[in-house]
Amino acid sequence: MTRFLRLLPCAGFLFLVAGKAMAVCPVCTIAVGVGLGISERLGIDDSVTGVWIGGLTVSMAMWNIAWFDKKNIHFFARDFLTALGYFVLVVLPLPFAFSDIVGHPDHLLWGVDKLLLGIIAGAIAFYIGGSWYQRIKARRGHAHFPFEKVVMPVFPLILLSLFFYYVTL
Repeated sequence: MTRFLRLLPCAGFLFLVAGKAMAVCPVCTIAVGVGLGISERLGIDDSVTGVWIGGLTVSMAMWNIAWFDKKNIHFFARDFLTALGYFVLVVLPLPFAFSDIVGHPDHLLWGVDKLLLGIIAGAIAFYIGGSWYQRIKARRGHAHFPFEKVVMPVFPLILLSLFFYYVTL
């Protein structure tokens, strides 16, 4: 897992220099990356780490989709294919790079690999939080409180992390 985490600062820098039109803010994405690094360093369960990987993956897909919008790039099933592409790039190499973690019989929760379960749950939670913020902002026209754009997608990841942490104790 540490090989994956060494690449995060480089990827984070690339996203910091991205254009202005972004569906999810850079601070939010960096917060997800930091959460991922902290959980791995502290030896927290793979399901919790997976939550943050899933959130980071959705965040990157949303950034890419916003970039497509900015560049006026449209194609069949663009959003779905973009998200699918990111998940293929993230999930497919995991069994090969981390064979001792992914697919190991001791790393199952409810019959599903802990890391994969966390990635799926984190992706769904992050997407729901980000979409909820977008709907609230569209209705009201502005945020309810400072950094709401960061809190709304990240807070579900924190709740899920706590849930998986206590489930896997």
